[in-house]
Amino acid sequence: MKLQDALFNWLQIRMVADARPDDRAAEDTVQFFATILQEDHGMTEFDIVMVDDTMVHIKYVIDGKAKKQMVPRESAEQLLHDINSNPKYNE
Repeated sequence: MKLQDALFNWLQIRMVADARPDDRAAEDTVQFFATILQEDHGMTEFDIVMVDDTMVHIKYVIDGKAKKQMVPRESAEQLLHDINSNPKYNE
């Protein structure tokens, strides 16, 4: 899996897990993507550092180098929106 895909997937499910603290499947999936980021891409740190009106800011470290990436907030929150709008997942 490409780095950008893994980071985006981690971001989306991290936002779901943060919004739904009792959702064990979401937290397990966060850990799955975290493992990919660590083992396949050498990330040692990664976290959401800020969410503003339009962007989600992610800071991460690869090979000792700190990097920052911004993702449109609407894209980052799409999975959470999809889950919340499906009654099957909200019983």
